[in-house]
Amino acid sequence: MSKSPATRDFVRRERPLSPHLTVYRPQITMTMSIIHRITGGALYFGTLLVALWLMAAASSQATFDWVNWAFGSWLGRLILFGYTWALMHHMLGGIRHLVWDTGAGLEKHTASKIAWATLAGSIVLTLLIWIAGYMARGA
Repeated sequence: MSKSPATRDFVRRERPLSPHLTVYRPQITMTMSIIHRITGGALYFGTLLVALWLMAAASSQATFDWVNWAFGSWLGRLILFGYTWALMHHMLGGIRHLVWDTGAGLEKHTASKIAWATLAGSIVLTLLIWIAGYMARGA
């Protein structure tokens, strides 16, 4: 069975391609949206660490001491610092989206300012939490 000329032309025509990331210049709102999704995924891993710590606390003193040693190592502290930042960034990103859900702050300039504030706020809050933690420990 032969195809009609209109069908043949339609099949041969090139379809438009979706824009690729190289077409667009990254903007702060786009970057913060991507990082918000990444931090959401990272929080799953971090929550497993919290669960591990709680299970160690509920088991034996030796297990709890080992987990505390691991979390107290430079690598453990780096991971916990990253978890703290991911938690703060994701929280502030969620607040940003809540504000946007009300219809406020959607103007390009305002949205960019809020995105930068989210990044700066997450860094400041992370540092304040860690400073407070070290001060509470007396270290």
